Amino acid sequence: MANTPHGGVLKDLVARDASISAQLKAEADTLPYLILTERQLCDLELITNGGFSPLEGFLNEPDYKNVVDNLRLADGVLFPIPVTLDVSKEDIEGLAIVPGRRIALLDPRDEDALAIITVEDIYTPDKVKEAIQVFGADDPAHPAVSYLRNRTKEFYVGGKVQAIKAPTHFDYVALRYTPAELRAHFKKLAWRKVVAFQTRNPMHRAHRELTVRAARQRQANVLIHPVVGLTKPGDVDHYTRVRVYEAIMQKYPNGMGQLALLPLAMRMAGPREAVWHSIIRKNYGATHFIVGRDHAGPGKNSQGKDFYGPYDAQDLVIKYHDELQIEMVPFQQMTYLPSTDEYQPVDEVPKGVQTLDISGTELRKRLRTGAPIPDWFSYDAVVKVLRESYPPRKQQGFVIFLSGLHNSGKDAIAKALQITLNQQGGRSVSLLLGETIRQEISTDLGFSPTDRHENVHRIAFVAAELTRAGAAVIAAPTAPQDQSRQLARDTIIQSGGSGGNFFLIHVATPLEYCEKTDRRGLFAKARSGEISGVPGIDEVYEDPRDADLTVDVTKQSISEIVHSIVLLLESKSLL
Repeated sequence: MANTPHGGVLKDLVARDASISAQLKAEADTLPYLILTERQLCDLELITNGGFSPLEGFLNEPDYKNVVDNLRLADGVLFPIPVTLDVSKEDIEGLAIVPGRRIALLDPRDEDALAIITVEDIYTPDKVKEAIQVFGADDPAHPAVSYLRNRTKEFYVGGKVQAIKAPTHFDYVALRYTPAELRAHFKKLAWRKVVAFQTRNPMHRAHRELTVRAARQRQANVLIHPVVGLTKPGDVDHYTRVRVYEAIMQKYPNGMGQLALLPLAMRMAGPREAVWHSIIRKNYGATHFIVGRDHAGPGKNSQGKDFYGPYDAQDLVIKYHDELQIEMVPFQQMTYLPSTDEYQPVDEVPKGVQTLDISGTELRKRLRTGAPIPDWFSYDAVVKVLRESYPPRKQQGFVIFLSGLHNSGKDAIAKALQITLNQQGGRSVSLLLGETIRQEISTDLGFSPTDRHENVHRIAFVAAELTRAGAAVIAAPTAPQDQSRQLARDTIIQSGGSGGNFFLIHVATPLEYCEKTDRRGLFAKARSGEISGVPGIDEVYEDPRDADLTVDVTKQSISEIVHSIVLLLESKSLL
């Protein structure tokens, strides 16, 4: 039988509120509304379908503080990740958000009303504390900390929600089970033991062998439960991954496995995330859960060290075993034995026996270069899908993002680089100059820090769309704020598909030179007080700390700078 939901009751709010959904929809049409972000949409779906049981809404301040400090809701129930609804000061003032206020929550894709939240409180989070307690460090190298710093608004709103409807999906509909639906499916098939496998990456033979071995040892079935919400920037897109999962499911023993998709926005929170994933799979009915080595780890921190220890996640899940009531299955590292044409756990291979492995880095290199991928590592059907979605580097798009002061030479560099890349051929080249973009898509924006940030966001969105189609994109906004440049990088890496190759070029021409050669007199007008909001004069230009290349037109000619950018691209096998 399926596992008992976390907290004892599956909080399926869509089913609970079905009888009044029409009434709620009519009410929502009269209410002020918030258009959800992509992360908030994922969170709302798992709140309303019961995946986040025992939650019935977004965390209020007492719950939030206790989750951050103690991995528990205010009533003591184990819950390790804060699930919050962030809003801006403008939202609070414009929507008159106060305790007791009812707000409609809209799907960002079609602005359809999905739920109504009754506001319990509005509070200001300590984001530094949240980063340190939940993610282990206030380090922007962590994707969730970067998100917290650059994309999360300054206030959180807590309150329970009433569900109008579940979000509508148009992709892989047959694989999108709610917790109640998956539990009913397990019951229909008489599956009493279910080993759930979490993944945000493509699966290969080793993963199949690992999950089959885990199931056979426990006389159980396998639930392949990949995340299809927000994952780590740069991950393989979920469309490609689901095609891979569908291909690999054909390799499982008949009747052993089930594929279902999880609309989770991952936080990459390592140990806490492993506990969270355990709770979610428990709510979906699984009795066992595979916890990997460095489970949900985001990689290296700013000092080049792993954010979490390799077994920290397993240790934390074991610590809360009695409360979780789901059996942890430690991930076993599998290796290939060519002598017997089989996979075995590394620690069970006799000394001296030859083994073969291909690292993730080596796999990406082979996909990039078109080098063969042996059938002992992956299945032909899987490799075919990956090659279709990830062409060789020379066929991938990329973004050159030039940032510098007005009149620093960035526009001249951008135009010269466009000519050079057009001459080389092989892909279309798009030029997104700051002034051109403002005239075309940002006419409603001024030059305040907030408007500049939004302008960079729009440029990044356009660049991601172009580079995903294989174009070379050259963008040249001033982009004086570090958070704006980081947002651009994250947007392009997250949304650019195989073309999510981002290079930041800091055009570090000194202010004195920019001002001296300024024919338009922009700096002179700023110094006289005629205009304001000019970086370098009355607004700080934050020098990039993570530029891929730093150039200066007082020290290099435009031709030399363009050549240095071309060499950078060639070093990455993009030309």
